[in-house]
Amino acid sequence: MNNTIVIKVIILALLLYSCSRPAEKQSTTIYDVLDNTIETKVDSLLSIMTLEEKIGQMNQYNGFWDATGPEPEEGAAAKKYEHLRKGWVGSMLNVRGVKNVRAVQKIVVEESRLGIPLIIGFDVIHGYKTISPIPLAESASWDLDAIQKSAGVAALEASAAGINWTFAPMVDISRDARWGRVMEGAGEDPFLGSRIAEARVKGFQGENLAANNTIAACAKHFAGYGFAEAGRDYNTVDIGPSTLNNIVFPPFKAATDAGVRTFMNSFNELNGIPATGNKFLQRDILKNDWEFSGFIVSDWGSITEMIAHGYAKDGKTAAEIALNAGSDMDMESYLYVEHLARLVREDKVEKHLIDDAVRRILRVKYELGLFDDPYKYCNEEREKELIGSKANHEAVLDMAKKSIVLLKNDKKLLPLKKEGQKIALIGALANDKNSPLGSWRIAADDHTAVSVLEGMQQYKKNTLVYAKGADVSLGKTAFVTETKINTTDKSEFKEAIESAQNADVVVMVLGEIGFQSGEGRSRTELDLPGVQQELLEAVYKANPNVVLVLNNGRPLAITWADEHIPAIVEAWHLGSQSGNAIAQVLYGDYNPSGKLPMSFPRNVGQVPIYYNYKNTGRPVEPDPDIVFWSHYSDQQNTPLYPFGHGLSYATFNYENLVVDSVNSSIESPQVKLSVEVTNTSDVAGKEVVQLYIRDVFASITRPVKELKGFEMISLQPGETKTVSFVLDHTTLGFYNNDNSWIVEPGEFKVFIGGSSRNTIMSNFNLD
Repeated sequence: MNNTIVIKVIILALLLYSCSRPAEKQSTTIYDVLDNTIETKVDSLLSIMTLEEKIGQMNQYNGFWDATGPEPEEGAAAKKYEHLRKGWVGSMLNVRGVKNVRAVQKIVVEESRLGIPLIIGFDVIHGYKTISPIPLAESASWDLDAIQKSAGVAALEASAAGINWTFAPMVDISRDARWGRVMEGAGEDPFLGSRIAEARVKGFQGENLAANNTIAACAKHFAGYGFAEAGRDYNTVDIGPSTLNNIVFPPFKAATDAGVRTFMNSFNELNGIPATGNKFLQRDILKNDWEFSGFIVSDWGSITEMIAHGYAKDGKTAAEIALNAGSDMDMESYLYVEHLARLVREDKVEKHLIDDAVRRILRVKYELGLFDDPYKYCNEEREKELIGSKANHEAVLDMAKKSIVLLKNDKKLLPLKKEGQKIALIGALANDKNSPLGSWRIAADDHTAVSVLEGMQQYKKNTLVYAKGADVSLGKTAFVTETKINTTDKSEFKEAIESAQNADVVVMVLGEIGFQSGEGRSRTELDLPGVQQELLEAVYKANPNVVLVLNNGRPLAITWADEHIPAIVEAWHLGSQSGNAIAQVLYGDYNPSGKLPMSFPRNVGQVPIYYNYKNTGRPVEPDPDIVFWSHYSDQQNTPLYPFGHGLSYATFNYENLVVDSVNSSIESPQVKLSVEVTNTSDVAGKEVVQLYIRDVFASITRPVKELKGFEMISLQPGETKTVSFVLDHTTLGFYNNDNSWIVEPGEFKVFIGGSSRNTIMSNFNLD
């Protein structure tokens, strides 16, 4: 018997001995025997795994029975249960709570041959039990520290519930508000999206992935999902290399550079090839060019969906395509566990590709510390102490306030006076404790958000009268992704109109219910759903002093409101502390500083609309010398509210934009800029100073503006601050169609201001 075989026998004996003891009592693990490095441990474990055990690590099942109840005795659930015992399951999702996680973990650790622990996944999108604003709302804060802290709070609670892996952040860039999943991302801009991707990855994963208060993050959906045709979820994506490299890829690359440990591929096809079976995306770009060392999980059932795409003729073929393309773990298709072993034996899948996938999965499990203690996330006392704590609610309240965007404030109707006013609060959403939780909050308890009514009731020196006006929703339809909207019942208009007539100021809370955005919830209209627009107009006719508070998960087309309503507040779906956050902003106890991460269209016919468009050969700005130019005959080209727009109760002036110095060499360019920003009001406020550039002439046409920097500053009344930026090789270039980053000589324009529209300009040249 040679030394290698002897070592394997010893390891196997020690492994079996280890698995016979309760894992909590082990002071050391068998994987420490040969070497203390993760890579050596992974290789040692791989060397004694059977082919079926390896494939098992690539298999993920949804929670399929009451984990603390009796084992299933027949059917599909019994088969899955047996796979757990055999070590043929590497991960489970939607198992939550310490008792349940411990129960499933105990099966694989103490009953399977090798005792390899499960990684437990869950959609922790914007909080676990204590809910933060939806990601699009958080992105409106432009506050990277706050966003990172929010993800950290979510990780803290999820880890206390036994979870160690989240399917977030979603870093898809999208320019189409019809797509329901815009609520889950960071909006339309790749630069802002990249910075937010970094913040969320760091928030979830922390400084130490092996700590019991951090969880593995998952960058999704790779790639192009946000460019689904017509904004219809799961639809075809067909975009060129310039858009792919310069718009779609940057947030994913930023997540990789931030150390994200997992990726999820996407449901859509990209240029004729389903992403799940796309070798270019998964092997060539992610694993090769970007040197990603974690693993890729399919989206739910997306491997088997390649049959419906017309790309794979059956499940066996789909498994072959997906594995060869680089998809490491099968979420709920059951195809890897059913077909991969046979495909290897038929030489249709190379064994080293199986080993590569399993190595990646085991690596992340080691990094999470699951081999040191499979039950490290299973502490019931910690679960009770941390979930829903006062500190967590304070954190999400802070995030919610920072996420609010003041779209309009004519006549200084806001902030509201704190005493002596009679205020009519109107709208079903004003007394809604469920919708503010938003979509993708599956661990939250229903009806636990603070409503706007409850928040405003804290200000007791005004007279507050509430009237519903009309229901938004009449309940869910037979389809889980659809809601029946009230389009006819106006029976409660009268009460609302009367309350408005007797009020000094009217606050109307209108918009979408929490489940009108999210996965599978695309819309062809972007107006106020149901009879809400009619209610708004009727109330305005009774009393024009209206503050419109929007609750929504996507940009809405509110042209009539912009033309008539003096004050408009974008309050999104803000989570558990929604009502308190909105009330504090309305009353001026918090000065809003949010900026839009997506452009708001004038109507749905403009969509997709975005600030960083190309100029085209017939420029979009009117020219008296050109008869035919790129425009609509019935609407302006510009959005209603542009990317980066957001007001404050303070006002700010920008002047003295100076290009301080230029190292014009394209090999190592550096441009230093500065601008003076002054608070010209009598209240303190925060402003997000935004830097945009335009590469005027290039080998590939460039957008009219591209965000390349931003900084949030606080200014006291009358105070002036000089804000400085540095542009360099990382911000002055772009990807060409060969996927190479280049910086080219020529003229550049630079714009700095409080939005993508309101800027002052200078220029410089690179040699």
